[in-house]
Amino acid sequence: MKSAGYYIEAALPVIRSAGEFIREQRRNFNRSAVEHKGFNDLVSFVDKEAERMLVEGLEKIEPDSGFITEEQTRTIHDRAVEWIIDPLDGTTNFVHGVPVFCVSVGLRIDGILSGGIIYEINLDECFYGWSGSGVLLNGVPVKTSSAQKMSDALVVTGFPYTNFTRLKEYMEVFDYCMKNTHGVRRLGSAAADLAYVACGRFEVFYEYGLNAWDIAAGAFLVQEAGGLVTDFKGGDNFLFGKEIVATAPGVHAEFLAEIKKRF
Repeated sequence: MKSAGYYIEAALPVIRSAGEFIREQRRNFNRSAVEHKGFNDLVSFVDKEAERMLVEGLEKIEPDSGFITEEQTRTIHDRAVEWIIDPLDGTTNFVHGVPVFCVSVGLRIDGILSGGIIYEINLDECFYGWSGSGVLLNGVPVKTSSAQKMSDALVVTGFPYTNFTRLKEYMEVFDYCMKNTHGVRRLGSAAADLAYVACGRFEVFYEYGLNAWDIAAGAFLVQEAGGLVTDFKGGDNFLFGKEIVATAPGVHAEFLAEIKKRF
């Protein structure tokens, strides 16, 4: 089997090509093309076509690839090399013309997260790395923040939009962050949130209700950049467990204590 580095480097032009397609489509996008998968859950032909492009390109790199994809254009499990794909993370932003949306592709080898690529299309910023490589932003190494306390942290989160069963606890954490940090941001793309934790722009990201394709690439990049990623209990069930805390290493314990008080 080839190395994770081989797969990620070979995948970079595939991801950029999908990003260029999305950028071009945004210029003349018509909201009438939007479908509703569920309440506040939008999808367009752009999501589906970008995913098709990604799957087709990644299959050329590894014909025996497995896939976990948001739009389910291809789903193949139990393969040694597996790609976890969100073709357009931040679809609602895209539909409304808000400039934060990404292509997000995570790589698992033998069931272990081994690489990730997040391409934020509007700023033309490509975050990527593989096991042992560190994280690169357009080829330049980046790391998580060196902040050591929450009072020096900038927090980013995503608002629940379908599952409101834990909203009370979520808002208690939100209230804590508003009062005890540099502030709270909401970009509308979990992939961008995680990429920005990986490069030190944010110190903390937390959210519940996310799927594997939302976070696979970003969670890997945060870890590879020196950060910590857990579920709300401090365990490692974040990829499929629908809850995630991703932080700079110096603030993880302090923030996780606040999460555990409430969840």
